Amino acid sequence: SNPALFVEALTVRYGKKTALDAISLSVAPGSVYALLGSNGAGKSSLIRCLLGLRRPDAGTAYLLGRDVWRHRAEILAEVGVVPEEPDAPASLTAQEIARWSARIYPQFDLVGFEERLRRFGVPRDQPFGSLSKGQKGQVGMALALAPSPRLLVLDDPTLGLDPRARRSVFEELIGELAERGTTVFLTTHELGAVEGIADRVGILREGRLLVDEELEALKARFRRLRWAHPEPGVEAALGELAPLAVTRKAWGLEAIVSRFAEERWPSFARFGAAEVEPLRLEDLFLALVEEPTGERGAA
Repeated sequence: SNPALFVEALTVRYGKKTALDAISLSVAPGSVYALLGSNGAGKSSLIRCLLGLRRPDAGTAYLLGRDVWRHRAEILAEVGVVPEEPDAPASLTAQEIARWSARIYPQFDLVGFEERLRRFGVPRDQPFGSLSKGQKGQVGMALALAPSPRLLVLDDPTLGLDPRARRSVFEELIGELAERGTTVFLTTHELGAVEGIADRVGILREGRLLVDEELEALKARFRRLRWAHPEPGVEAALGELAPLAVTRKAWGLEAIVSRFAEERWPSFARFGAAEVEPLRLEDLFLALVEEPTGERGAA
């Protein structure tokens, strides 16, 4: 079946600065794709292209099989969007916004919308402008889910929310996935939360896609290795495991490798006893985005 979201050689420039450099990625129907990147990596530029708000300088973005730039209105009728900054008329209450939305979206589930707000503990009869940032985010989430979209695009939906509001947003998302199998594309800085729900992960750095792979495969190839008393030659041998960082410490040697393989590992026994630990998504992200490739001196 066709991908729910497909981006081909997408390039965005602002003057001489390249914000996105020929990005290509694909999101399978019913899956969750998490795009990670530091501020300025190009996430917002990509979201703007996906929503037809910015025409790419090269390449194409397809949502639900159609070119967004050409068919924006009909595509967005089937796409739920949660922007980074919740956006709704400040003087209207959540209930009024929902009634207005229900006139635009034939599928809009008013009862489901109100049920969500009740779960979130957000008042329905208070002007949107007077709600807290967390409550605005939760109203945005409820509005995006109410028309039962085929695809959900979330731009860092939990930025600036307190832990309780953050958790409720992800719980709602997980419930939606279980119930409807909605396809989800989200950018986020909340790496711990997406570790539990993402099928595939992309990592952007300075407009380039460093990683685009299944989360399980990604985690399988990264390890942190530590030798308290390494035998000589270990650093040269690590080359075959594609180290991102090799650090001499007072207590020994530490390496983060990006091509760990169980079958190759026994040959490293000759360098002495080592601790091997898998990396959480957060550590893996930092190793990829912040470490210069290759070796570093004592730390």
